[in-house]
Amino acid sequence: MLHPDRRDGSASVALGCHRGTPLKTGPTAPKHPSTLTDTGERTKEEINVAGLSTALSPVIAASTHWLARAYPGGEANTVSHTLAELQARQAITVAAWLRYPTEIDAALVAIAGPGGSAILDWRAGSEPEDEFADGEGWRTWVDEVVVSWAACLLADPLLARRGVDAVIAAMPVPDQRPRPHGRRGGLPNEFRRLLQPDARDRDAAALLRHPDLLDPIAGMHRDQLLYLLDAEQDRTPLAA
Repeated sequence: MLHPDRRDGSASVALGCHRGTPLKTGPTAPKHPSTLTDTGERTKEEINVAGLSTALSPVIAASTHWLARAYPGGEANTVSHTLAELQARQAITVAAWLRYPTEIDAALVAIAGPGGSAILDWRAGSEPEDEFADGEGWRTWVDEVVVSWAACLLADPLLARRGVDAVIAAMPVPDQRPRPHGRRGGLPNEFRRLLQPDARDRDAAALLRHPDLLDPIAGMHRDQLLYLLDAEQDRTPLAA
């Protein structure tokens, strides 16, 4: 659904939900006939959500790259850099799925484009010398709102938990894949580094999770995320 009330005047894609009600992202009836597995789980054909769409891949990749460059965990090709980038990717993925919850939303942003990183670059003081130079084209796939929401999730563990819970509730993916390790404390492995970082993760993300450093980016669209997750009363960020 296109949301015409975005503060910058441009149209944005909003979640099909109301504050205080369960997050609903799909149509009232499945696109395909109802099909259940032997265990009673829905088959992939019934799940019409953007989390399973490859259309968001360029947005997630570019937005992750921007966030990891703006708040690096160390020199490139080091373990710390990789750990920070993994945390950034998990936060970006949750934010992207919240912003573009259906396959239609994902397809629309793939056609229209997410807007690029120009304002983010200015806010972070990381503007390229020549945005049209070879190798800078990835910046056009950065989504400003997705990056801002990801920064909010990285700075506030409780908000991150709310965001992941909302994604899980809206995207009931059948869990039939073999897993090398069991889930720790019931947390989904896909978002473990975001929700429950260990000591090495925290050391690598000293910049990436610092609330004060993230605030210029997180503050851009924090109010929208708080409203979306019904977390307006929890406005005080928690240091990671």
